[in-house]
Parts: sequence; structure tokens; C-alpha cells
Amino acid sequence: MDKAPEYPPPRYAGYVVVVLTVAYVFSFIDRQIVALLVQPIKQDLGLSDTQMSLLMGLAFGIFYTLMGIPLGRAADRFSRRAIIAGGIALWSLMTAACGLAKNYGQLFAARVGVGVGEASLTPSALSLISDYFPKEKRGRAIGFYNMGISIGAGVAMILGGLVISYAASAPEVVLPLVGEIRPWQLVFIIVGLPGLLISALMITVREPKRHGLIKSGQAGKSLPLGFIARYLLQRWRAFGGLFLGMSVVTIVGYAYFSWVPTMFIRNFGWSIQQVGLVYGILLLICGPLGVNLAGWLADTLYRKGQRDGHLKTVLAATILTLPTASLMPLMPTPELTVAMLIPASIGPAMATATGASSLMMITPNQMRGQASAIYMFVISILGLTVGPTAVALITDYVYADESALRYSIAWVSFAGAAISTVVLALSLKPYQQAIEESEGWSET
Repeated sequence: MDKAPEYPPPRYAGYVVVVLTVAYVFSFIDRQIVALLVQPIKQDLGLSDTQMSLLMGLAFGIFYTLMGIPLGRAADRFSRRAIIAGGIALWSLMTAACGLAKNYGQLFAARVGVGVGEASLTPSALSLISDYFPKEKRGRAIGFYNMGISIGAGVAMILGGLVISYAASAPEVVLPLVGEIRPWQLVFIIVGLPGLLISALMITVREPKRHGLIKSGQAGKSLPLGFIARYLLQRWRAFGGLFLGMSVVTIVGYAYFSWVPTMFIRNFGWSIQQVGLVYGILLLICGPLGVNLAGWLADTLYRKGQRDGHLKTVLAATILTLPTASLMPLMPTPELTVAMLIPASIGPAMATATGASSLMMITPNQMRGQASAIYMFVISILGLTVGPTAVALITDYVYADESALRYSIAWVSFAGAAISTVVLALSLKPYQQAIEESEGWSET
């Protein structure tokens, strides 16, 4: 081992994490705002639940996952700050473009563009954070970054409800060459354009020195794809178990984000504004609570000698998610449903935060961006496509009844959380071996 590496000053490192978290918040606002607009979009464009699920999942997810891999490789070789800044600008403009769509095809294409832009963020952000913080503090830092998921989704719910309320009562908006803008279209424009300011803010983020380098025998720091593929495949039990286990957790998360607002509207007669406010506030409280609790627990276990503490925290989170996420949709009253949403939201937030930090703990620096991109590819291709669409398919073709949405959510949540718990439990031993191997990396 080389001498202990020097990391950037803690105060500045904290500032960088805040900037990246704000970017993540905006990405989830732009990603999730469509979940609150299901009913008005369906009415205006004459769509089914399945078509809406494809807008929320497949349209966004297919290029979000595919573009992440080359962008992750770029993050291991080039300026991560520049990659993130360009991605933010692209997804912000494409979100605003959703507001200009006049038919399903145009809206689908704009959602694809949002996915392409957002693919730039997480691989580069996780790589940056891992070079700003030492191992014993990395769990909290990555956990803080992952607050962007719940904060972004929560703000999307609250802001979306307020903007819909404003847009519905505002004078008719007519744009040159575009024509009349419907209230749901105005929502996309209003939430999309402010992201350009966050893109400009990335100029204040400096590229840190890279730490945790594997001695590969390769010239320079850029590793060939073949070397990276062999490295991951040789440790497939550790990486594969983490990837698959987190994929199924993500299925539950996106099923919730996509359909819980509509469930309240259909089953309890709530308005868009009401469900946006309640669910949004709940996410703003439970999400940060879950990710910070998970980061604290993982770092505490690591300092006490349990080097697999990050993965153990993920497993504990899935055990919490299994009963609560499955029972939440079956509650007989809206009050009990909201109460059950609290633990059902904390569990996935904990898993998401420590899933990412678990990956960083066993991945050498030169492949963190690419490993993160593959990780995001696997969990997103399942979470974004299977999560929303499985619920819609069960509702449309098994029950053939819109009011049965709650049962569809329950089935998907139970199956997802159960499979995830089993897979992660079986991954503990190979993960421990990968952690032991990581102790021999060079730090400089």
C-alpha cells in the first residue's frame, strides 16, 4: 500500500456533493413529473395505461441505459465535470421539448432525449464522489447524493401539483409555430428550463486526483474494455449478485414512483394537487431519512471492522421493504395507506443509497465510471421497463379494470422485494471476498 492519499478539503468536498445532489434532484424532477400527469395526458392523447407506462419507463429507460455505458467509459478517461454539465443541459432542453409534443410519437421521442441526457450524471458523479472522500466516509457522501432521487421525486409531485393548478386556471398560452399549449404541456416547460442554471453551476466543480488505482500492467490509466470485462466476469458472484439484487429493488421503486399517485386518484378520489402534496412531502421526509440512515449505518459497520457493512445495509433495507411495500396498496383507507407508505419509502431509499456505495467499495478507480454505467444499465433496464410496465400489464390484461391498480402494485412489490432479499443474502460471501481484495489496491 502507498502512503495515505490526500483528499480535497472536507468543506469543498461537501460543496461538490451538494452541487451533484442538486443536479440529481433536477434529473428526477424531469424524469418523474410525467407520473403526476398520467390522467390529463391520457385524456388529451387518448392513451392506455400500457402506453403511459412506456412513456414513464421504456421511452426514458432504453437510451438512459444504453448511453450510460459509453458515457461511463468517458468518465474514466475524460473530464467528469464536462460530461455532467453537457448532460444536464441536454435533458433540461428535452424535458421542455415534452411540452411542445402534439402526439404520442413526439412525446415518446422527447422522453428518449431526456434519458440520453440523464445517462451522463450518475456514473460520473459516483466516480467524482469516490475521489473526494476516503472509504470510511464514502457511504454517507454517496448516500447524501442519492437523496436526489426522493427529493427530486417529491419536488416533482409537489411542484407538479401546484403548476397544474396554476396552469389550469391561467389564460390560454399560444406559442408561435406551436399553437395552443395545454396545462400538462406547460408543466414540462416550466420544470425543464431551470436545469440550464444547474448546468452552468458545474463550472465551480474541480476534477479531483483519482484514488484507488489497480495495478493492471497497462500503460496509463485507461484500461481496455477487454481487461475490464475479464475483471468483472472473474468476480461475477460479487458484481452479479449486487447488480441483480438492486435491479429488483429498483423495480419496486419505479412501480411506486410511476403508479402510486394514480392509485390515490382512482381508489380514493384524490385530486392531482392533493396527492402531489401528500406524496411529495412524504418523499421529501422519508427519502433523506432513509439514505442518511443507510449511509451512517454502512460507515459505522465498516469502521467497526465489518467490511461488508454496505451490502449488509442493503439487505436490511430489502427486508424492511418486503412486507411494507406489499401491504401498502391493500390498505382500506387513504390514512392507513399514507402511514404504510412511510416505511415502504424508507426501505427502497436505504437500499438505493448503499447499493451504489457497495459498488464503489469493490471497484478500482480506472473502471468506476464504466462499472457504474453497467450497474445503472442493469438496474434501470429492469427497473424502468419492468417496474411501470408490469403494473400496467397486470391492470390492463389480468384484471382488465383500472380500479384494480392497487392489486397490481402489491403483486409487483411482493415479487420484487422477495427476489431481491434472497439474491442479496446469497451475495454476502463473494462480496466479502471482493472487499478483502480491494484492501490491496494502490491509493495513488
